[in-house]
Amino acid sequence: MCGFVCLWNVGDEALATSMITKIAHRGPDAVQVAELPSAPVIMAHCRLSIIGTDDGAQPIYQTSDLLVANGEIYNHVDLRAILGPSVFETASDSETILHLFRSGESRWINKLDGMFAFVLATRDRIIAARDPLGIKPLYVARIGDGYAFSSELKAFDGVEVDQIEAIPPGTLYDSRDGWRQWYRTPHGAATPEPGADIGRTAQELRLVLEEAVAKWMVADVEVGSFLSGGLDSSIIAAIAQKILREAGKGPLKTFAVGTEGSADLLAARRVADHIGAEHHEYAFTADDVVENLPHVIYHLESADVDLVRSAIPTLFAARLARNKVKAVLTGEGADELFAGYTYHHDYVDDPRALADELTRSLGTMHNINLQRVDRITMAESLEARTPFLDRDLIDFAQSVPAAWKLCRTDPDAPEATGETTEKWILRKACADLLPEDLVWRKKAQFDEGSGTVAALEGALQKQMGKATPVTRDEEAALCESILRKAFRKPERILENAGRWEADRV
Repeated sequence: MCGFVCLWNVGDEALATSMITKIAHRGPDAVQVAELPSAPVIMAHCRLSIIGTDDGAQPIYQTSDLLVANGEIYNHVDLRAILGPSVFETASDSETILHLFRSGESRWINKLDGMFAFVLATRDRIIAARDPLGIKPLYVARIGDGYAFSSELKAFDGVEVDQIEAIPPGTLYDSRDGWRQWYRTPHGAATPEPGADIGRTAQELRLVLEEAVAKWMVADVEVGSFLSGGLDSSIIAAIAQKILREAGKGPLKTFAVGTEGSADLLAARRVADHIGAEHHEYAFTADDVVENLPHVIYHLESADVDLVRSAIPTLFAARLARNKVKAVLTGEGADELFAGYTYHHDYVDDPRALADELTRSLGTMHNINLQRVDRITMAESLEARTPFLDRDLIDFAQSVPAAWKLCRTDPDAPEATGETTEKWILRKACADLLPEDLVWRKKAQFDEGSGTVAALEGALQKQMGKATPVTRDEEAALCESILRKAFRKPERILENAGRWEADRV
């Protein structure tokens, strides 16, 4: 996990160094700047070593090619075997990108399985690409006749560039061949096909999920897990602990935060005890929120109220985890795949519309929840991994009928009536992993279950000198004011900021 900057046809090493310094928190283990001889490219990289810890330094320079990458390629061992181990010079998973490109296959990028953003340069060509759902960030801007790429918007702050844009998820730019959308999210199914068996589907979902967690735990360092006590992170933690136990390792280190006595802290404690994890927790206060709000907004690169609220507990969880591990598993993506949000209940009688909405929302995660998780964990030099967004799991989950994801009581019953249950088939698939009342616990947003909303209310009242509740508009104005003070050209940040309510139906 890392951060990088690339300048193409700009030729300013001091600028590259200045830009990488602004995002050096993404990789405190090493910072390097390199040029490609006889080519108009300069790359800078800051490294958080997770795989190939001894020899995985970047930029990777081999013969006439230069590469910087951010993320993890989880099938790199298989790719090494296919490409031929003798061509590799390091143990870095990122090096597989270079050799896949050199294979000459037209759809070489499709073979990469993981979360990634990268820029690859030859003497006369530059290629930049991003993973299917945009788990890892990548931005591009024009500088005169050249291009500047970066992992975060703040690297561009104070730099004279034309409009900054995010390279879309699942997209590749090639200076020779132009733009390609190399990945498209499969469209969700609505209703079961004749003869479909819900029990067998749940069993297969469990197997696919276990395989995804095992894959996303691959590392040369210890991997822990965030644990909010909610369904998604509890399932991930339970499966991860099972995998470690079967391998004769562990226990899994889990991390929970919230205000003292909050529902999330209590539930997380129960889950950790149930699965036998080594549990760590931190109870934050309103004063903690006041102290850290500017830090959260600066690193989040957004002033959206809902994103800021959910980023606050993420920050405290990341700090807690970074004291023990370099990487953590998280539960992001389950709500979008299995209909976990409150507003999804409006679709309970229209599975086709629900399937369409889930597919749409998957495509917007990159500048909402995934931006929050990436920016805030990387602000603490911690790698966050999202097994629910494994490509194989996405494919399988999208084939599961939406009518089995959100339904009234038990869809196996003669008449499915009564209270609506979100993520029904995910609960069924993992019912044996956790206590029954936790499996069927109603969802609370991270910022609500952790007590963040109440703490933030007290913090804002204190900061603004108010005795009455702070309105949402006042909260939004304060967040934007903090962001504007943090950047020289805040409009560029605000133009690219995701908004939680954007495109909500």
